[in-house]
Amino acid sequence: MRVGVLGPQGTFSEIAAKKWHHGCRVRYFEEIPDVAEAVMSGEIDAGVLPIENSIEGSVNITLDLLSDRKVKIIGEVVVPVMHHLLAKTGAEKIYTIVSHPQALAQCRCFIRSQFSGVELKTTSSTASAAKLAAQTQGVAAIASVESAKIYGLSILAENIQDVSGNFTRFAVLGCKDVSLSEGMCKTSVILHLKHNRAGALYELLGEFAKRGIDLTKIESRPTKKALEDYLFYVDFKGHIKEERIAFLLEGVREHVDRLKVLGSYPVATAQLRCAENNRELLITK
Repeated sequence: MRVGVLGPQGTFSEIAAKKWHHGCRVRYFEEIPDVAEAVMSGEIDAGVLPIENSIEGSVNITLDLLSDRKVKIIGEVVVPVMHHLLAKTGAEKIYTIVSHPQALAQCRCFIRSQFSGVELKTTSSTASAAKLAAQTQGVAAIASVESAKIYGLSILAENIQDVSGNFTRFAVLGCKDVSLSEGMCKTSVILHLKHNRAGALYELLGEFAKRGIDLTKIESRPTKKALEDYLFYVDFKGHIKEERIAFLLEGVREHVDRLKVLGSYPVATAQLRCAENNRELLITK
């Protein structure tokens, strides 16, 4: 199977792709939209893109392309993200730290406490940052241990993310719907309310509540057409082939003027367990 990811070699997207499909042939792309375009053209069979992080929240560029592109979500993968500071030189010679904007944000506390005043620059991916650090003296990258091995970098500091339970959820994109199968499934949809008035969102959510359907996520994004005009991205448990979900969508249509079903797919479950002094996110599949 040909699976597209954000490149170059060594990104967390690549790790997620190999976790989702062992033995897949990975194709690397420079930008997130390029992966979706390659799925649509048939250049690749599937694409794996970051969609949500446990520290920084949703990856907006992925949400936006799901609205604009004719692609389906056919699966999801949850990957523990451990960031390391990588460089060719010692920490005392670091003048610039580079990484993907999400990675820089996830390591904000470490950077502030250890490298206050150091220049920060963004790259298209953590692996791109590692590749740049390997080519430039005085530049350190925030990236994975795999990137350190690939690009011959030293690890100056380990696990520098702000919290120990740092996880990223990746959406697997394809062009065909996933059949109903055993095990828990999740459905993702995009909604636009028909009426912008008090109580409209409450009434929409009531369609889920009265049927006992569990919402796992709801988030708004601007339509980019007018102020205070939003699309709602909703994830909920169940498959569109189930009768109860079909009835749900009939009810939802009464409240919206746009309903895009992004797909129904097997859940990568994340169970949160709190210990006395530590929060540990346990991943099962």
